[in-house]
Amino acid sequence: MICNGKYLPAVLLALLALPASADVYKCTDDAGHVTYTNQKPAPKGCKLLSVDQTVNSVPAPRGSARSSSGFPKVDGDTQKARDTDRRRILDGELASEQKSLEEARQALSEGESQRLGDERNYQKYQDRVQRLKDEVAVHERNVQALQREISNLPQ
Repeated sequence: MICNGKYLPAVLLALLALPASADVYKCTDDAGHVTYTNQKPAPKGCKLLSVDQTVNSVPAPRGSARSSSGFPKVDGDTQKARDTDRRRILDGELASEQKSLEEARQALSEGESQRLGDERNYQKYQDRVQRLKDEVAVHERNVQALQREISNLPQ
């Protein structure tokens, strides 16, 4: 019996030295992808692995086309072609978004200048105009984001 605390540090040290263990589950989804986890998953497609089962790891083959960060390497010409395609797509999206912005600005201009018959209540007019202003603001943000993305592309 440990009453006076003389053996308390030895007991605590012994408790800390006990091996830690956790359950490991192998889960397979509908597409056949396998995932290992130590958190108890839903029972569908998961099974508890044996504690004394050995775990093998297979190293990546030598000479694989991977950079130091783990991403595949791409030769310069391929990357340049991808950047050109990306710029072309972004330029098309930018032109489309600028056209939508102009249409939204025109709709706002027309909407501010006239009140509709069912807008006897001034708040209805303000709500409609605010929706038009919000639409203009969304298109302006989209144009800015596309311009930022295009400016980040390599020349």
